[in-house]
Amino acid sequence: MKATKRIRRAAKQLFRLSHIDGILDEGRGQHLLQRFLQAKPRGCLQVLIELERLLKRERAQQSATVESAETLSPEASTRVRSRLEQVYGQGLNISFSHNPELIGGMRVTVGSDVYDGSVQGRLHALQQRFS
Repeated sequence: MKATKRIRRAAKQLFRLSHIDGILDEGRGQHLLQRFLQAKPRGCLQVLIELERLLKRERAQQSATVESAETLSPEASTRVRSRLEQVYGQGLNISFSHNPELIGGMRVTVGSDVYDGSVQGRLHALQQRFS
């Protein structure tokens, strides 16, 4: 079922009110959700479904995966972390992993954004051009 403007607006309002300084506050969100459920407004279920969609998107945007062909030094991982926080803001959950299949370089995934600077990615792009 497609969400109406009223439902989307209500879900966005709950979503925005659950944030403090641009960062999702779980305690505040739970409190708002309890008050919302006690009121039982019309379309309550649809609002909750839309709110869940917004929260999933937020969670995906707040988690990053950094894959590198070699294990990154502490200095390199600090530089990557600070740069990602500059671009995506504070509160980003960053996980670093070693992936020898990349051959060289690194691949960074934040939500739906993928930055591929790996040799494997470049070889794949080159292969696509010749296909």
